[in-house]
Amino acid sequence: MERKVGIIGAGISGLLACKYALAKGYHPLVFESRSTIGGVWTKTVETTKLQTPKPLYEFSDFPWPSSVETVFPDQNQVFDYLKSYANHFDLLKHIRFNTKVVSIKYEGPSDEEIQSWALWGGNGNPFGNMGKWTVTIQDLLSQTIEVMQVEFVVLCLGRFSDLPNMPEFPSGKGPEVFDGKVMHSMDYAALDYETARNLVKGKRVTVVGFQKSALDIAMETSIANGNTYTTVLLLLLSSQKYLISLILYDMSTKLKS
Repeated sequence: MERKVGIIGAGISGLLACKYALAKGYHPLVFESRSTIGGVWTKTVETTKLQTPKPLYEFSDFPWPSSVETVFPDQNQVFDYLKSYANHFDLLKHIRFNTKVVSIKYEGPSDEEIQSWALWGGNGNPFGNMGKWTVTIQDLLSQTIEVMQVEFVVLCLGRFSDLPNMPEFPSGKGPEVFDGKVMHSMDYAALDYETARNLVKGKRVTVVGFQKSALDIAMETSIANGNTYTTVLLLLLSSQKYLISLILYDMSTKLKS
């Protein structure tokens, strides 16, 4: 009997889950809301590069091509690498693009029965042989709804999904009182390079945060403006009682020197 595995997301983890589900004899069904594979690499700033050396960001059974000589590949090189991996292992035919998972529901034994199962020993066998998952999906192009059942569900959404992490502001003290434009890094990354460059060119830019997206955007805005306008990185340290802001680095100083 064919056993189906529902995999949500076609980023790096989703591709790996699909490949190994096939290797174990399962039938993977990968649901991807976007029109392409790549996950987080489909929505990065165009000048983004790996912050991890290439040898540490490699599939164990699929090395980087010799044509990629740099230690820190850029966004396009990473994206091409992922597409090559998917094509090499013939994974694309198992992926349903432009498909959003609306809900998943477990249909199986009661909670009492589940609690009686022995803990999984890591030998590839499931907790039990009963129960299925009902997965409701929506085709984002036709808006049609489909319901299917699978034996297992693997969540490969990652930490950086399509839900932006936005702070909450007191009334009258948020972006609405700022005369300039406020946008999330996810929205900025969705712009093509020229559009993003024209958006920030000739403007003073403050980037709030100090993770990878903040560093990439700060550098990109500095490149767009040279030493004429200032890009400032602002790190916010928060606790239950205090909010501390630190100006970390004036990105334009490097370009002036």
